Amino acid sequence: MPCCVRRCFCMLDLSNLCFSEWHIHGDYLILLVSVILILPLSLPKKLGYLGYTSSLSLLCMVFFLIVIIKKFQIPCPLPLTNHVNETMQNSSHHSENTTSNDDLCRPKYFVHNSQTVYAIPILTFAFVCHPSLLPIYGELKDRSRSTMQNVANVSFLATSIMYLLAALFGYFTFNIHVEPALLHTYSKYFKHDVLLLVVRLAVLAAVTLTVPVVLFPIHTSISHLLFSTTEVSWIQHIIITVALLAGTNTVVIFVPSIRDIFGFIGASASVMLIFILPSAFYIKLVKKESMMSMQKIGATMFLILGFFVMFGCMTLIFMDWISNQ
Repeated sequence: MPCCVRRCFCMLDLSNLCFSEWHIHGDYLILLVSVILILPLSLPKKLGYLGYTSSLSLLCMVFFLIVIIKKFQIPCPLPLTNHVNETMQNSSHHSENTTSNDDLCRPKYFVHNSQTVYAIPILTFAFVCHPSLLPIYGELKDRSRSTMQNVANVSFLATSIMYLLAALFGYFTFNIHVEPALLHTYSKYFKHDVLLLVVRLAVLAAVTLTVPVVLFPIHTSISHLLFSTTEVSWIQHIIITVALLAGTNTVVIFVPSIRDIFGFIGASASVMLIFILPSAFYIKLVKKESMMSMQKIGATMFLILGFFVMFGCMTLIFMDWISNQ
């Protein structure tokens, strides 16, 4: 998530503001936001209060989705500026596809390029919620399996609809010119649009407020691992929090692309959490059903699919890194 914060800062057009170069450097802004905003929100030991920040974050993303749907009214072909037109002509990907206006404005059911290998890992990474389940369950007033199932169903439904609508309207607006960072695509064509600047600020706020929620289960796991027999003091709690933020900021500053992080983690840890581990636990722990039952057969197929996705995506990602180097 801090990587997303960095990308959001990079998308903000602050070049016309009366600040020195120090104030608009993305790495310094990341450190300032981490110390001033993220660190205080990450210090409390309870997760319940973060529900308010999560609600605000969700409202910001809904506003982002509404603007994307509104911008769908843009006519095609898109009005390219000189800078964007020159960039498109120099890009090998777009030079192969820009043959006519009909090709530019006709959506394709499947587009294969060097970025396709990252699609499945990023989708897998987007739906990993396992670390947050136990902390959320601990904050519920009515702790039961049905209540937790309802929370999970509503959360997955809402996020799936938002992801799907944003992807569809973003692609149908720009077609082959759409980029991995959707807001960056809008900023190319509408550089001085005030509404899009507000949207970028809203997305920045949404991602920033999400970081403490993501750090909370990591912090809880490390605390239980290191201090399982004693209660964690406030000094130990603060040290763990600062260490986590320092580690994430180091990765954010020195890793050149968020795509590489999402792709690698999505193809490794996320696949383990979504495909492999649940299937293996079900096959191993559920003794009342035979291996020839439909449930065990389904779990086995899911397990095989997980290994196939992991090794296939990891191989292709490493090949892409080697070829780019």
